[in-house]
Amino acid sequence: MVDGHLIDNDLHLARFARSLGELDIPLPLALENVREMQIELARRNQMTDGTIYLQVSRGVAERNFLPEADMAPTFVAFTQPKKLYDTPAQQNGIAVALVEDPRWNRRDIKTVMLLGQALAKQDAKAQGFADVWLHEDGAITEGASSTAFILTHDDKIVTRQNSHAILPGCTRRAVMTLAESANLTIEERPITIAEAQSAAEAFLTSASSLVTPVVRIGDAVIGDGKPGPVTRRLQEIYLAAARACEKII
Repeated sequence: MVDGHLIDNDLHLARFARSLGELDIPLPLALENVREMQIELARRNQMTDGTIYLQVSRGVAERNFLPEADMAPTFVAFTQPKKLYDTPAQQNGIAVALVEDPRWNRRDIKTVMLLGQALAKQDAKAQGFADVWLHEDGAITEGASSTAFILTHDDKIVTRQNSHAILPGCTRRAVMTLAESANLTIEERPITIAEAQSAAEAFLTSASSLVTPVVRIGDAVIGDGKPGPVTRRLQEIYLAAARACEKII
């Protein structure tokens, strides 16, 4: 949420339903009822800026690898107040470490199995980095909790295509749509580590960090070490679009 506006929610609910479907877990509520619950949570907690976290487990049963067919899912949701825009990271940019991707092969399903991401983030923090980009076979997969983007020197915005290798980011999709509307060129393909480190600009997107400039990747400074003009433009148009979404509080 930004200034009381519920942003990109249709994308998040669609991914929520898809992830449950991939795991053969039934929706705990119809999506419209989930949306109503989100609005009520925000209003009860008087939250105008932050995130609404949704988590579903298969249900309650004796320990068993094979779930009972009639299990009812357990659904938990809560608010996390947080200012999502004009943060120091968004103003100044961040440095990201490079870590070999340690995760399983169905990263497109959003789950709470985040051990690989947590360990990578902890290692990056210990080295003095603000975040981390994961890589596999010489190419960037994604951030540990974000989507990785670069701008090439011929002004193409590049991000890895959706597949089982990455989570289909909702903010990613929204930013790409806005970029295309602004006549910016988008390419969806793998990005090599070398290409990322020699990019004109770099940034990451997520629901909790929106559009955040990346000014260093590993030991390579990006551009002049400051957020670039295309990243700044995307920050502006994304925030404007967010404030045009439905205001619920």
